[in-house]
Amino acid sequence: MEVRRTVPIKLEVTDSDADLLHETIQQFLDAANYVVDEAYDGEWAETRKTVLHEQTYDELRDRTELHSNHVQSARDRAVDALKSTVATWSKGEYASLPTFTTPFCEYNQRNATFFDGHATLSTVDGRVTVEYVLPDESRETPHSNYLLNDEFETTGATLHYRSGSFYLHVRIKATVDAPDLPENGTVFGVDLGIENLAVTSTGSFWSGDELNHWRTEYVKRRESLQECGTRWAHENIQAVGRKETGRFDQYLHRVASELVDEAVHAGCTTIAFEDLTDIRERMPNAREFHEWAFHRLYDYVEYKATTCGITVEQVNPQYTSQRCSTCGFTHEDNRHGESFSCHSCGYENHADYNAAKNIGLTLLRNQTGDEGGAPVGVRLNSGMLTTNGVGPVPDSVRVGIHAESSPV
Repeated sequence: MEVRRTVPIKLEVTDSDADLLHETIQQFLDAANYVVDEAYDGEWAETRKTVLHEQTYDELRDRTELHSNHVQSARDRAVDALKSTVATWSKGEYASLPTFTTPFCEYNQRNATFFDGHATLSTVDGRVTVEYVLPDESRETPHSNYLLNDEFETTGATLHYRSGSFYLHVRIKATVDAPDLPENGTVFGVDLGIENLAVTSTGSFWSGDELNHWRTEYVKRRESLQECGTRWAHENIQAVGRKETGRFDQYLHRVASELVDEAVHAGCTTIAFEDLTDIRERMPNAREFHEWAFHRLYDYVEYKATTCGITVEQVNPQYTSQRCSTCGFTHEDNRHGESFSCHSCGYENHADYNAAKNIGLTLLRNQTGDEGGAPVGVRLNSGMLTTNGVGPVPDSVRVGIHAESSPV
């Protein structure tokens, strides 16, 4: 089983080398933006790498001092961003062409060499050596677990500049033995939302209050800075944006780790999410920020679950909020805000918990067919629910991490 990780490392760089890295980053961004401009014909955008390579490679080699692999990486980054824009256009929605402004530059094994305590990086004028600023070796960190682990090999890195310092996000991979899993597979359902960021079929809740509060505060701060209109204010808006993204990423990483730990503890082999396609349109009061957070959380869960031998899948969320997870009766009147009350069998519980169980059951039905027959089920906070309805269904939610414990 292949495991991939990314380890961020702060760098110690001399002033002269810093100037070269800044210039390399700027030319890399210019190259990516040039590819975007060349791809757009006034009505649509080309997204085939081979076509854009022929259109832009020679010109970029002439007009920049970048290493050939930097030119190719800039093109690839531009294509990835363009594909997202074109996908939005294909749905008849507005999206502006991507513009690269955040300071970063891609490296691979051809234009960088990685060592335990330092790396050499190609620039617009030869190579420079950057020293790693590593944490105390006595503590267990991602650096000791992955970066300095001989079982992992480095595949590439992304150079970033933020808050006055350079950082290298080193990508590594290893082939490890898959962990032993329970003989009878079980599904772990996850429902996403605004009030509750995530609710699982085991009855654990992760509140969205903290994320929503941070988002409101950062929006207010940016609006206040925009009113100033000064260069200082513009620079601070960028700094606020970086701090905001970093804070959200850290929180979502923690939630993802706890979700995976919960699935492991419950002996699950699969984590089921609702399909994230057009989730903002389906969810009342959701904003672009929430859609970003859902996708980021899913990505983090997916790569963290891989090391535990757990697969992560998405299922059609149709009627999961209206269907009774006990008897299957589906009606829009079953749900009232956060409360679920089945008009057929009388089952009552928290609406998000009921939806999380239904998400797990939807994947279960996809795997086994409506008649069941395979030794799999949906893990609950007590017992296990199958497509046949066999197994105890709890009458109350166990409100778990980041929430007060109380009966529903």
